[in-house]
Amino acid sequence: MATNPIQKWTVEDYLAFDDASDVKHEYMDGEIYAMSGGTESHSKIILNIGGALWQATKGSGCRTHSSEMRVKVAEKKYFYPDVSAVCGQAKFDDEKNITLINPTLIVEVTSASSESFDKGIKANFYRSLESLQHYLVVDQNQLYAQLSTRQDGGWFLQQFTLRTESIPLEALNVDLAMVDVYLDVEFDA
Repeated sequence: MATNPIQKWTVEDYLAFDDASDVKHEYMDGEIYAMSGGTESHSKIILNIGGALWQATKGSGCRTHSSEMRVKVAEKKYFYPDVSAVCGQAKFDDEKNITLINPTLIVEVTSASSESFDKGIKANFYRSLESLQHYLVVDQNQLYAQLSTRQDGGWFLQQFTLRTESIPLEALNVDLAMVDVYLDVEFDA
């Protein structure tokens, strides 16, 4: 029985396809992956984080971006983080300013299907960006956030599990309150 080989996309073909599509697609080493919709909790958490960061960084030289901002991580790796921020001059890989190449902060809100990828392989790709200072992974199903912060000699990992805690995003000069991250989010008992 003959099998059909998986189509490998060039970067140029991926970018043209993604830009023309109504659905966002991530790209990794010749393969594209459609971004699926999220739950109500997923959506609330993304908006809570984006809104809190936007409010806290107004006029500071840091700008917050929604999941509409594509990030180029490597020559053959493009992702759409749930929230990103850049401090200083934003740099793009295209003339339309669609593909950011120098994020300071990247935030991913996990789903059941993305959690291991967001905390593993994707985290390693993001942390390879020289500009990245913070990588924040937030769980939509329980009160839990994991922050990786760049320090001399490597990355420092912190975990947050209480509504009374704040997540220190020093590069943005922001303490992101867990109570704000999970505002109006209810968990199943």
